[in-house]
Amino acid sequence: MTWAVKHRGVWKAAAVILAVFFTVCSAGFAVQAQTVQAQEDSLFTEEEKALIERGETLKVGYVRDRKPVSFRGEDGELAGISRSIFDRIAQISGLHFEYVELPAGEVTYDYLVREGFDLVTGVEYNDENKAARGILISEPYLSSRKVIVAREGLVNIGEDAEYTVAISTGSQTIKKVLARQYPNFVPVDYDTIEDCMDAVNRGEADLMIQNQYVVEYWLYKPSYSSLMVIPMTEFADRLCFSAVTPLEKDNGEWEEKRVLISVIDKAIAQISYAEVAGYVIASTTANMYQYSISDFVYQYRYTVILLGVAVALLCGMVCVTLHFRIRSIRAQADAKAKGDFLSAMSHEIRTPLNGLISLNYLMAQNVDDREKISGYLQQSSTVAQYLLSLVNNVLDMSKLQQSRLELEQKPVDLELLLETIESVEKDGMRESGISFCVETGLSRPGIMGDAVRIQQVLLNLLDNARKYTKPGGSVTVKADQTETEEGVVLTKIQVLDTGQGMSEEFQKKIFSPFTQERNTVSQGNQGTGLGLSVCHLLAERMGGSLTVESRLNEGSCFTFTFPAQPVSSAAADIAADRDKDGLSSVKPHVLIAEDNELNGQILAELLEGEGYEVLHVENGKKAVEAFAASPVGKYGVILMDLLMPEMNGFEAARAIRGLERPDAGTVKIFASTANTFPEDREKAFESGMDDFIAKPINIRELLKKLQFQDER
Repeated sequence: MTWAVKHRGVWKAAAVILAVFFTVCSAGFAVQAQTVQAQEDSLFTEEEKALIERGETLKVGYVRDRKPVSFRGEDGELAGISRSIFDRIAQISGLHFEYVELPAGEVTYDYLVREGFDLVTGVEYNDENKAARGILISEPYLSSRKVIVAREGLVNIGEDAEYTVAISTGSQTIKKVLARQYPNFVPVDYDTIEDCMDAVNRGEADLMIQNQYVVEYWLYKPSYSSLMVIPMTEFADRLCFSAVTPLEKDNGEWEEKRVLISVIDKAIAQISYAEVAGYVIASTTANMYQYSISDFVYQYRYTVILLGVAVALLCGMVCVTLHFRIRSIRAQADAKAKGDFLSAMSHEIRTPLNGLISLNYLMAQNVDDREKISGYLQQSSTVAQYLLSLVNNVLDMSKLQQSRLELEQKPVDLELLLETIESVEKDGMRESGISFCVETGLSRPGIMGDAVRIQQVLLNLLDNARKYTKPGGSVTVKADQTETEEGVVLTKIQVLDTGQGMSEEFQKKIFSPFTQERNTVSQGNQGTGLGLSVCHLLAERMGGSLTVESRLNEGSCFTFTFPAQPVSSAAADIAADRDKDGLSSVKPHVLIAEDNELNGQILAELLEGEGYEVLHVENGKKAVEAFAASPVGKYGVILMDLLMPEMNGFEAARAIRGLERPDAGTVKIFASTANTFPEDREKAFESGMDDFIAKPINIRELLKKLQFQDER
């Protein structure tokens, strides 16, 4: 697993500034005091209230070498995910904490008593600690999982395997886990987690076991690109507080610590999973791995060598002209731009791919648990749709930048299009607690244009508006038109929201690829950072524009403007309904020509499940032979892959159209391919195909096409 971190300094500064800003704006001291008092009245017993009202500052020990879970910040204070949760616990309970860093290595009970520690954080929540003398543990405040970090090629992690395991001095409890579940593993001590990672990377140790969040932080380091992560499903990593108590229970101090843990447990219970997820995202974003000069040199070592050679050559080229110097500078700029893009793409693709790989591993581990498998499949589908959206956006952006994207010019009924968008979005808006309405004032709703691309822009803008608007807010679509003296209709569609808005600085770069502004509303909303870039390019391709006006805490207004030639409403209605006249009640037989056996098998099973009779062949030649040998009219549709051995899809389509039989010219042939450029479409239609279906195939769209027998 490898991630590339881009603009980390900018993101970090933005995340910190926004977090401080929204915290200050969210509540005054008076309201906060009333909230705490109200919570105390409703949550805590009289005994617990008495402890809180004493107002004593509790000394809390923490392990610092666990970034981003817990670590010493630049100000010397505890920072990270744990600190955010502890501050929330203090707000709910009214307790006061002082955080003190624990020494490296295993901390003894005598040390904690001698130094006067009231609590220790980062303690593992398990039966052994529950039963231990001298401590009382709380409910978990943070749950994740432990993962194994190993070099590529390490496969067998069973109980009988024999490996050396790197253990940091701040993670000694892992030794107990190994002794209990992996008795053949040999632990080896290292000072820090980074030392453990280095040991595995060098081959000194076979693997290390650590908290997932901690591992993800260190895997941003370029030199760890050859390491892989293996989830450990057999146990979770649950962190809790432990109160240092007398060894014997018949003691007033022991009872006082029991009351303290009870207060903490009740405060933890008030913190939702969504809040904890927000703290995880905020801390991870604000405390990303910081690249060093050595990291940069390692990552671009070959480039550095090449540049060194280039510099040596340039020193000897005294007579090089200015023209070649300019070309060299431009070449370096292009290389940097491509490198930045590939770096961002690497992160955007590898992150969800890691999720898919982990989910596949979990499904294999839980194949008999239908409930878990169902959940994993749903998560896999979500990740796959995200990846498809990313690929589609990248392809669209590439085509638009190279002017290779062809826009259709067909009659469009804008009123019908806006009604469709309203019906698609209203349920999601309602579920998000957002008021949604569409206001139209269209004088010429019938225009010539590309309905799919217009809808793509509007749905993207509405999706962003929904994600960045809090419950109780509103999203409004306003559409109006003006007509120029030349008879061109200028359509202006505005998407207004009452969300968090954007800073002026961010508005300047909002339409740049991989750009997202982090705030308390957006955290947790996954996106590619390409959608608005594609929409902006689409608007320009239509001869129009996409602009934004926004103010922080007041909302945003995106204005999509484009010109078009007017047509009659009747023509637009005919275009919208043109596919309805040929509805067939009989499902056609389907011939699938697909050389990838797995893809063909999956597609055949899906169609058979919908009641279609299907024949799958593995190349174009066999498709021609199967069609020629079939009774006239048996096959209504042929799904033809384009790139196949022996005979490709283009050749097969021409051969079928050339057969001397009545259905050779009427059978529907759909190109089914991942090649979606305009020249591929043109070549498919020239070879006699009727339609074009892009891979990965949208099954619902395919089934819809199979229901219609429209004539071209």
